[in-house]
Amino acid sequence: MKMLIRNRRLRSSEAIRSLVRETYITPNDFLVPLFVVEGKGIKEEIDSMPDYYRFSLDLLAKEVKELWAMGLKAVLLFVKVPDNLKDNSGTEALNADGLMQRAIKTVKDACPEMLVMTDVALDPYSSFGHDGIVGNGEIVNDDTTAVLAEMGLSHARAGADFLAPSDMMDGRIFEMRTLLEDEGFYNTGIMSYSAKYASSFYGPFRDALDSAPVDLKDIPKDKKTYQMDFANRDEAIKETLMDIEEGADIVMVKPGLCYLDIVRDLRETVNVPIAVYQVSGEYAMLKAAAEKGWLDHDAVMMEQVTAIKRAGAQVIASYFAKDVVKFIS
Repeated sequence: MKMLIRNRRLRSSEAIRSLVRETYITPNDFLVPLFVVEGKGIKEEIDSMPDYYRFSLDLLAKEVKELWAMGLKAVLLFVKVPDNLKDNSGTEALNADGLMQRAIKTVKDACPEMLVMTDVALDPYSSFGHDGIVGNGEIVNDDTTAVLAEMGLSHARAGADFLAPSDMMDGRIFEMRTLLEDEGFYNTGIMSYSAKYASSFYGPFRDALDSAPVDLKDIPKDKKTYQMDFANRDEAIKETLMDIEEGADIVMVKPGLCYLDIVRDLRETVNVPIAVYQVSGEYAMLKAAAEKGWLDHDAVMMEQVTAIKRAGAQVIASYFAKDVVKFIS
């Protein structure tokens, strides 16, 4: 019997593979996370994240200009807060002249067209390392959402284009959106971490910001009471639909590779853009394996980000963003 259909015809050369390829990666796919610290002239490598850095504001401006020149048009800001400014109520998070607020203005002054997203959560400001206020041995939900809404408003006033609440408190999108509307910030977007799992892949990130939960009696030493159980799937759809109803413009799945089934579920369920955060542990594993010579860094990197986009993500927050753009260029 003769074969009339031979699928390998469409794989026989790079020319034909490129012509029929379903998923392409471009600089427009990426959101670049940036870590900011106080000081001047600081570009400090993060030990557990090789080739990734914390920047002082002066060098943040330089980095943003470089990103824009590469075609990367969106950044996600995180700040490392000095210990003396941390407490259990997020006081410094509301400081109009705080590091985050100055970082937003720095980016906008350096590159006005750059899309600026900001992390909205209390863990960088918390003396306990939690995303919310601690009270009576638990993370207090409603008191936290009130502070988060004020924090988001402060970022909007400083010039942020999008707020990115990463805390996983119930109702925080509603609180944030309502306050933004009341204060006239109708066009400030919200990218909600809608399906953020209690993952073990976050370790290097917590090193970068010195924001790991403390281990004290009667206080949870992990984030499992508010971040999602990684065994759950249907819950991610419920969380995401609620965030959209409360006013989220973009929804996020975090982490990336272990949760691509969730990305596909959401892609088939919702009609808003979906973001994926390829987190610090995913980055660190590949960097370490490549340093050992066990994996081809660029080949695996491209396979990973392509898989994330193929699963249904329109936005990829990734520490590999610059590496990817250099590779595809």
